[in-house]
Amino acid sequence: MQIMVIKVNPVTTCNASVDDQHYMQHALTLAQKGRYSTKPNPAVGCVLVNAGKVVGTGWHLQAGQPHAERHALEQAGDLAMGATAYVTLEPCSHFGRTSPCSNALIEGGVKKVWVAMLDPNPLVSGQGVEQLKQAGIEVEVGLLEADALVLNTGFVRRMEQGLPYVILKMASSLDGRTALQNGESKWITGAESRLEVHKLRAACGALITGIGTVLADNPSLNVRLPDEMLAEMNLTVETCQPLRVVLDAELNMPLNAKMLTCSGRTLIVVSEACLEKQAERTALLKAKGVEFLAVSSLAGKLDIQAVLHYLAKHEQINTAMVESGATLAGAFLADSLVDELHNFIAPCVLGDQAKPMFVLPTIQTMNDKIQLQMVSIEQFGEDVRIVLKRK
Repeated sequence: MQIMVIKVNPVTTCNASVDDQHYMQHALTLAQKGRYSTKPNPAVGCVLVNAGKVVGTGWHLQAGQPHAERHALEQAGDLAMGATAYVTLEPCSHFGRTSPCSNALIEGGVKKVWVAMLDPNPLVSGQGVEQLKQAGIEVEVGLLEADALVLNTGFVRRMEQGLPYVILKMASSLDGRTALQNGESKWITGAESRLEVHKLRAACGALITGIGTVLADNPSLNVRLPDEMLAEMNLTVETCQPLRVVLDAELNMPLNAKMLTCSGRTLIVVSEACLEKQAERTALLKAKGVEFLAVSSLAGKLDIQAVLHYLAKHEQINTAMVESGATLAGAFLADSLVDELHNFIAPCVLGDQAKPMFVLPTIQTMNDKIQLQMVSIEQFGEDVRIVLKRK
């Protein structure tokens, strides 16, 4: 049940007709089919229209497989000649795992291309549009651009800033508590909320937690969804698993931690001085498949910004979700590293001795408060999820 959703209305500066907007919306709907499975690539959809009829559609399913434009062109066949293409992201103009889509559209004989947004990838970044124009194809950019940006927020963040888009997920009582004083927290929220969290995990490239959470809760930190739901997402139990990232400066990860028995990769982030001190323990964890990243630390606190840059550059993570205790959650929030906060609130009260959502530096004045902007409110069973962004 959805109580309220607040979102930006798509606005275009293009000279687009109602039909043009309809076809681009169709392309965006197709692109949504790949939002779980295209990582680290963006989700893209394409619609080909000839003489007022849709003659080809396509969407990108998975990195390394044909892009949306090629699926649509294959479906259209000869009817692509003289057609208009509606593409949610600028056609690529470089050779990666597949050949350029701009070439395919030129060879297919399309006469016009509507592009929702330019590709922020420096390897493309306007070059695809220019290549189409040089071939005599009319190009319009910006149709339903706002929706296209929302669809690939993480990809845009990684390309433009070298950082993943960060979601902080919390589950709390009405009085903002996440666990009892003794650490018991299962379960504050209901089954419907937990299912939604697993869908969120499946959409992310990495899940970040702290060693405190591992020691207290021994979480699996993986995606657990029914096979039929995974199939609808174009995923399997193996392909749906995000990279697990544990911030563990002094390497206190238990050798019998539950997550080490789960499918998927686990990356432990330690202080630079730790690996040499803990050589034997490191070897034992490596034997269990654990990978390591050493970063600088100050007063026992790891450089979170360095971790995020590593994830974007070396792991190609578009979106990372933080699921942690109050200390790490507060550190991400205080350092302005949270892009979205998803708080699942249960209709219960745990009392003032229970554990808080955040541990933050003391805020002295109202001018220094951390201000958030509400994006949406939805109901899941008896719980409510509030999505906020930092102002």
